[in-house]
Amino acid sequence: MNPESYRHERLLSALRADYEATFTASKGAHERASTVLIDGGSHGARSFDPYPFYVQQAEGAYVTTLEGRRLVDFWQGHYANILGHNPPLVRDALVAELQRGAGLHTGMLEERQTEYSRLLAETTGSERVRLTTAGTLATMYAIMLARGYTGRRLVVKVCGGWHGANPMALKGVGRSDGGFDAVDSAGVPQATADEIVVTPFNDVDTLHKIFRSLGDRIACLIFEPCLGGAGFIPATGAFMGAARRLTEQYGALLILDEVITGFRFCAGGVQRLYGVRPDLSTYGKIVGGGMPLSAVAGREEVMAVAGKAAKNRVWFNGGTFSAHPLTLLAGQVMIEYLRDHEDTIYPTLAARGDALRQGIEQAFADRGVLARCTGGGNDAIAGGSLASIYFPTRDDFTPRSAEDMTDPRLTDVRLREEGLKLGLLLHDVNVVHGLGALSVAHTDEDLTRVFEACDAFAKRLTG
Repeated sequence: MNPESYRHERLLSALRADYEATFTASKGAHERASTVLIDGGSHGARSFDPYPFYVQQAEGAYVTTLEGRRLVDFWQGHYANILGHNPPLVRDALVAELQRGAGLHTGMLEERQTEYSRLLAETTGSERVRLTTAGTLATMYAIMLARGYTGRRLVVKVCGGWHGANPMALKGVGRSDGGFDAVDSAGVPQATADEIVVTPFNDVDTLHKIFRSLGDRIACLIFEPCLGGAGFIPATGAFMGAARRLTEQYGALLILDEVITGFRFCAGGVQRLYGVRPDLSTYGKIVGGGMPLSAVAGREEVMAVAGKAAKNRVWFNGGTFSAHPLTLLAGQVMIEYLRDHEDTIYPTLAARGDALRQGIEQAFADRGVLARCTGGGNDAIAGGSLASIYFPTRDDFTPRSAEDMTDPRLTDVRLREEGLKLGLLLHDVNVVHGLGALSVAHTDEDLTRVFEACDAFAKRLTG
């Protein structure tokens, strides 16, 4: 074992021991859960070693664990809770709906579906909308629409891009054998894998080469404007512009996966800030107001392929619980609030995000630890409320892609993903993949608690 690996193992072993001594009730809960649930849960991102903590209450910027510890939380419902956990604005609307004897599923049409869809279309600049329940389904249906509309099969996606457990994009999500060209899940047919082409993020030259070589076979290019699984790195203006020009030139569709970024940077898709209009967009998380709701939105002629009159019809039926009454209500309340308060919410979040990033970097620097935060924006968009802490191996390194963020020669991946998680939890701060998302509910006092937690972790690293 090399000295660096030994250092990691010694640190992680000590952190795990301290964590288990602190989160004792959660250990019992996880043991009980593991008797009936695979790995004790139903979503891999909620689990970590040695076991996850369990929550009994969530409000605003905080969650309270079974042990009674109040954690400043940056996971915030998979980045969905831009107003914080259980905002009264949404909760009160749902309670009132249930108390009047409505809100549960009917499986029939209600006018609220029209009201919600019109609101989403107007705020995102879309011509048509169709609803479903999860981001995975939204991206799956979007790719099916692209294939149905173009009659082509190839899907181009970005290295490290996560579009849910959608088999048509479940390749190149994680680094494998030094690259991003492997299928990420058993059960994906080889024929499906062969139809997925992976390209580096923010690499305009490679994107041009792919389209020159395969352009007449490409159905769509799909990517996140801000790469969630790789530390919230945003697309450069040059990459976004090239993506739009090349798809138009070669007759392919541009799909922007805005499941995370939609309503996170402005009251609509972040595409508005880039000045680019894709053919299709997928939305989720924030647009559901804390309830399970997602959407595909885009050009009318493309969306029409889902209609019963289409000759090459795509069976976009959304699932039994698509357009669930309570989810529509929660989403409508959330979007209307963000739209009506856009001029104050987003500048405040951006300023607090800058303060968070600067304070974290300074806390580590004061202890002699080199740490940086992503999320500061680029030539196309200003900084926002998403961020990830990373530990570069040299001071002049700035990541531009998933390859950069996952290369152990450039950043200390284990320290970010394993050590930081446990180290900050021991000081009552919960982060995922390096940090996460700010909400309106996070205060300056909460940021101070984060800085103190980072200082304590840095002290442990240097002690």
